Amino acid sequence: MKSKVNLEQLADSVAPKGDGKKPLPPVEQWNPPFSGDLDMRIQRDGRWFYLGSEIKRQALVKLFSTILLREGDEYFLVTPVEKYRIQVEDVPFVAVLVDTRQTEEGSALEFTTNVDDQVVAGPDHPIRVEVDPTSGEPAPYILVRKNLEALIARNVFYQLVDQAEMNTDHGNELFVTSLGQRFSLGRF
Repeated sequence: MKSKVNLEQLADSVAPKGDGKKPLPPVEQWNPPFSGDLDMRIQRDGRWFYLGSEIKRQALVKLFSTILLREGDEYFLVTPVEKYRIQVEDVPFVAVLVDTRQTEEGSALEFTTNVDDQVVAGPDHPIRVEVDPTSGEPAPYILVRKNLEALIARNVFYQLVDQAEMNTDHGNELFVTSLGQRFSLGRF
């Protein structure tokens, strides 16, 4: 049976106090009992729905994204005292922007997600591309935090392809480099 909760109360229980620049909550350290299934779903395009209606308040979506936890193939919203399972169609985030900047370690690809997380592709935030065996369509992802990924939006992926280099040593492989690390975008 799906649980129905007051989203405002749930949000208030984890909302940052003060200047709002509080670090992410330590959800991995919280171990509340399972509270039930919540009728909440994150679509592949990054939109969040509750009880069948889209959550339009971006501030609420951003807040909930900070208390998201993945265990195996399941996703949960977690507070110190509650743990609700939610449905995620693919991955919870979408990388909607990419910027290239120069660092001491070389060129860096900085991604911004639909919930304003910013990550730089590198050893801690690898890019991976899965190819649909039927359609051959690539599905690119970047690790945002712990085991939570963002689907790289199609227009952002095209930007990566535009700046990619070709490796012909092992077939025609496109790759990008960030923080000295090479990431394959696929073989063509």
